[in-house]
Amino acid sequence: MGKLEPYDKRLPYSYCLGVFPSLNLLAARPQCVRRLLLHPQAGRNQGVDKLRQACAELGVREEEAERVLRREAHKDNCYAALVFDKYQVQLDRAQPHVVLCQISDGGNLGTALRACLGFGFEQVAIIRPAVDAFDPRVLRASMGAFFQMNVAVFDSFEDYRALYPNHALYPFMLHAQAQILPQAAARHAPLYALVFGNEQTGLPQAYAGLGQPVFIPQTSKIDSLNLAVAVSIGCYAFAAAAPGALPVE
Repeated sequence: MGKLEPYDKRLPYSYCLGVFPSLNLLAARPQCVRRLLLHPQAGRNQGVDKLRQACAELGVREEEAERVLRREAHKDNCYAALVFDKYQVQLDRAQPHVVLCQISDGGNLGTALRACLGFGFEQVAIIRPAVDAFDPRVLRASMGAFFQMNVAVFDSFEDYRALYPNHALYPFMLHAQAQILPQAAARHAPLYALVFGNEQTGLPQAYAGLGQPVFIPQTSKIDSLNLAVAVSIGCYAFAAAAPGALPVE
């Protein structure tokens, strides 16, 4: 690996910005890590020391890279980052999925991924066109959750469905046949996928014919929920309906 280029989705590598996300990357995917970048003012703290020690044990190159950190983080207070090779994964066929269709905002996607992991959903499909899942902004917004999950990208929903045809679908949308969330979660199929649409347009009405539409009840004082909020509520409700899925203490 030579000169580090500004991030572009066509590059074979990406940047994991921040100490905590980087520690998650090292714990989950150490084989992908190629460089440790440090700010000259990083100093000595527990997180940076852990990064340096783990990278030294793996033989990962360490270097001072203030300019690269500022360029990729778009701010001056990012003190550490890892450069890592992009990778591909497959989703576990035996586990519930979350399907995110045509998500356009990196912050929304990263926050939604973090919520998925927090409520026990570790298999996520992203349907294009969508924001680049390996964009450093997505990774930072996920706070490293991305690396602890299987996140697979598909060119179309049909491509996803061709590989995973057995999951009962629960598209979150406004539709006459939609069940309110608590009812749908209480009666969900043993193997299922929660499907969410674009931040502005949601899911096309055709998705209602693919499974059981679900509606999150809300007051008339707002027109919709933020995508990451909707994903959080949906994942929590379905997880809570499964005995033992979430800790109670």
